Amino acid sequence: MVFAVVLIAELLAVVLALVRSGNHWPFLVDLGRISMFVQWLGLTSAALLCAARPRFAGLPTAAVSAAVFALMIANTAAFSWLAVWLGSVYAPADGAPIIPTEPGMFLLRNEGICVIVTALLLRYFYVADAWRRQVRAETRSRIDALQARMRPHFLFNSMNTIAALTRSDAAAAERAVEDLADLLRATLKGSEQPLTFDEELDIARGYERIESLRLGERLNVEWDVAGVPRNARLPGLTLQPLLENAIYHGIEPLPDGGTVRVAARVESGRLVLTLTNPVAPDCADRPGNRLALDNLRERLRLAYGERGALETKREPGLYTVEVALPLTTT
Repeated sequence: MVFAVVLIAELLAVVLALVRSGNHWPFLVDLGRISMFVQWLGLTSAALLCAARPRFAGLPTAAVSAAVFALMIANTAAFSWLAVWLGSVYAPADGAPIIPTEPGMFLLRNEGICVIVTALLLRYFYVADAWRRQVRAETRSRIDALQARMRPHFLFNSMNTIAALTRSDAAAAERAVEDLADLLRATLKGSEQPLTFDEELDIARGYERIESLRLGERLNVEWDVAGVPRNARLPGLTLQPLLENAIYHGIEPLPDGGTVRVAARVESGRLVLTLTNPVAPDCADRPGNRLALDNLRERLRLAYGERGALETKREPGLYTVEVALPLTTT
């Protein structure tokens, strides 16, 4: 931000020096004089706004704009009078003074430029803030829509499994209802509230227990997640959809089932999740495979930009999905 202030101030100094070209001072000398004045004025104005920011918070836009104008005008007046004083004190014995010694027009010109530049910057900040708010709202809506998707077949199968268990194993049916409720609660939770890795792990293991009731010994899940901080944060329903994808597209079509391996590690400041599941060598993708992974890839892109990635790799009899995202903790 300081660099941006310096750059904008210097561009303004160049414009002013070009406008004044042809006077008794060479261009570079005139640019140096103007740059010194404008840079000090820009940096002190930025410092004043930073110091006043807590007092401006919560005020109406019109009141904040008026206060900003007042601060900038006062600061410009103070530096203009300081420049005039320095010009009178250090005026050369012969030749034109380096800094104007007449305060009247010098102050009026500076205040006029200050008002115009401040108005343009305020308008730019207002439009940029409105644009950022709109982008955030659209992004949040897209994330919520992607996060809310749940394959209907899983819900129907879970309800049928619970209905069957109520007659044979009431305790298992009760636990399955609790796991399903936790999963539905996570699905409906707002995307602006990420989960900790521990919470995401509980949801994924609850999903595993639900599917184990239906698939029995055909399903085996191996967990290797000891190296990840339990308070690491990630978007809700990141791990569970990957596990669901591995079971639905990998384990379920195999007559003898198989093992899903779930690994998590911290690598170069990133949280990396890897899921590996067996697949039939001649098995084509079942409906919804690409859609589920594309949805998660899009959610990661919206949440982290280029820092979030989802990669897949298919080998004979094996399918691997790897998710990488920045490591953040509570």
